[in-house]
Amino acid sequence: MSNKIVKAYSNRDFLNSHGARPIRVQCELIEPELRLAEEGIQNTIVFFGSARSKPLNIAQEELNEFNKKHHKSQNLNQDDTEELLQRKRIVKLSKYYDEAVLLSSKLTEWSDNLKDPAKKYYVCSGGGPGMMEAANKGASEVNGKSVALGISLPFEQGVNSYATPELSFEFHYFFLRKFYFLYHAKAVIVFPGGFGTMDELFETLTLIQTKKLNKQMPIILYGKEFWEDLINFEQFIKWGVISPKDVDLFKIVDDVNDAFSIITSNLSHSE
Repeated sequence: MSNKIVKAYSNRDFLNSHGARPIRVQCELIEPELRLAEEGIQNTIVFFGSARSKPLNIAQEELNEFNKKHHKSQNLNQDDTEELLQRKRIVKLSKYYDEAVLLSSKLTEWSDNLKDPAKKYYVCSGGGPGMMEAANKGASEVNGKSVALGISLPFEQGVNSYATPELSFEFHYFFLRKFYFLYHAKAVIVFPGGFGTMDELFETLTLIQTKKLNKQMPIILYGKEFWEDLINFEQFIKWGVISPKDVDLFKIVDDVNDAFSIITSNLSHSE
């Protein structure tokens, strides 16, 4: 009796081995594009932002519950004090969750009313919680499709439940996920966020500045208080490390209608 021979492409041990890494990279490069093409996705509006934000009413409710629990305490210990501060921070951050939902809804409705299917724009997020969830949620609330480019991380959930299932992905390799964020992007909206958000923002600006991303598209930094407190972009010019015109690559806005107007006007003129 002969031994059954497993073909290389059916050998899971091989496919998960160090030697087969180039094959796995190719899979994450090719499969998402085929699936996006099947669904007619050519243009995306990408939302970046913190995974820690929540719907404002939930963040406020959690803060109220904490205060109610500790209202008789004269002195909080160090852990409780830090928890109180963090809950207050999340409330401040989470107003932007609600605004991300609204902006996503407005952009999705606008796109759905475009006559040419090839010119439609689909909201795209990183697939996780927080501002990413808000982006997919906004599209879902107006019965629109949206893309979720998730990433396998040990400390985060999978793709949020608001993303369109057939347009939901879970990447292993960060660089391929980054590729798909910008390959179909026609606009980028950056809500308040942490290191990951800053990484995506500055990578996008660098690629446009250096012409490696050879397209012009609106980049919106949403939340004037956050961005102006966080980064003094004029210092880049003062120290001569960027050109004065480089700050024209993005706009800081503080209102859903302003962001919507800038993006839709720009995309309409680019057709």
